[in-house]
Amino acid sequence: MSHESISFRNNVEKMVDRAIESLGLGNNIAKVIKATNSVIQIKFPVLIQGKIQIFCGWWAVHSTHLLPAKGGLRFAPVVNQDEIEALSALMSYKCALADVPFGGAKGGLQIDPKRYNHDELWQITRRFAQELARKGFLNPATNVPAPDMGTGPREMAWIADAYKEMFPEDVNRDAASTGKPINRHGIAGRAEATGRGVQYALQAFFRCADNASTCNGLEGSRIIIQGLGNVGYHAAKFLHAEDGAKIIAIIESDGALVDKENGLAVNEVRKYMGETGGVKGFSGAQFVETSASVLEMDCDILIPAAMEAQITQENANRIKAPVIVEAANAPITFEADEILRNKGKIILPDIFVNAGGVAVSYFEWIHNLSHMRFGRLQRRFEEARGRHTLTAIETLTGQQAPDWMRAELTHGAEEIDLVRSGLDDAIRSSFDAMREIMNKNEKITDYRTAAYAVAINKIAHSYYELGLAMPE
Repeated sequence: MSHESISFRNNVEKMVDRAIESLGLGNNIAKVIKATNSVIQIKFPVLIQGKIQIFCGWWAVHSTHLLPAKGGLRFAPVVNQDEIEALSALMSYKCALADVPFGGAKGGLQIDPKRYNHDELWQITRRFAQELARKGFLNPATNVPAPDMGTGPREMAWIADAYKEMFPEDVNRDAASTGKPINRHGIAGRAEATGRGVQYALQAFFRCADNASTCNGLEGSRIIIQGLGNVGYHAAKFLHAEDGAKIIAIIESDGALVDKENGLAVNEVRKYMGETGGVKGFSGAQFVETSASVLEMDCDILIPAAMEAQITQENANRIKAPVIVEAANAPITFEADEILRNKGKIILPDIFVNAGGVAVSYFEWIHNLSHMRFGRLQRRFEEARGRHTLTAIETLTGQQAPDWMRAELTHGAEEIDLVRSGLDDAIRSSFDAMREIMNKNEKITDYRTAAYAVAINKIAHSYYELGLAMPE
């Protein structure tokens, strides 16, 4: 069967079915878990350069076992309902695995953002937000969008502002979206969160004794990144600068850059892309026009951080990387996943790897509801306690502490420190939960099935407790 004959949503459902079978859950709860709760399609007019244009968008809510329903809002010319429903389901499982108390949702607007200027995008985004809010699909308590492909902090600020104008009396109005700029009630560390989560996922993987010898760890490992957008860039930057990995290839839509010997200067490539819109013409590496072929190049770790369905049954047998890390949503199809698993490849799944964004979105949402910056109450207290501890150490030993120790002990946690700590904890806890279920259930032998099994178990028990389903 060709991968093209299976829709994106069916790909996700097949992976869910595999986990449900391994758990021994009945058909009734399986139907409840897989069903999308609600989907709205919105068509609205906007006056652009003197002409009316009709825009079409969707918001899908997969599960309301917990509220609000949370998900990214993407602006792309190829958005469709099937894709949005599939992504909303992935969000439910992602939130459950990471212990983020949200239901899963997703939004999409059928638009090519590159065709519109700043003012036009401002009009379109606000109008879409207003339509969602009027129909009850934008609210801090029920439906909260975040950045995704084609959107960012700017669009999230516009959405929150549109909601504020409609509902100025809502004291929690700033929580109507997450991923906002810091000076518009965002939170430190949100822009880097998904890429940072990729780094923490790999650190958790290699921290496990069973995986310590794989690729001889992160330091010196040869990594290929597909997609140097927000997620891929931050993942590549942190893995190279902080873990000593070598980024030997970067794959983009207009081609790929390769430097097997020295590795690529990620910041320079990112800067060049910002200036030119692509990687072609970059002078610091070999350019490969057939970028898809670079996915098949020899490396230690392959990180698809672009679009879904990049590894299919057509190229899965040619993938050489022993470890594949899904920084994008569903970059591996169900058939490809089966092929790679049978070949002994290790796949760290998307609902685990890229959960950093929704984890820090949760922190931002809490930050908005509390109306207080994290660390404001305790930071100076921690600094004072650190100074007292340092004084005690120096008094008892009769020696002056070195500068690095003084800086560490007298540092009070700032918001960014607490956000990174919380994100690291969410990723580590998710990995530990996957390992635990793999150790307990002999039917679960791979990380994807483990991730889905942990998430589905949590959602199923929520439905049982709410009386929406009965154990069979």
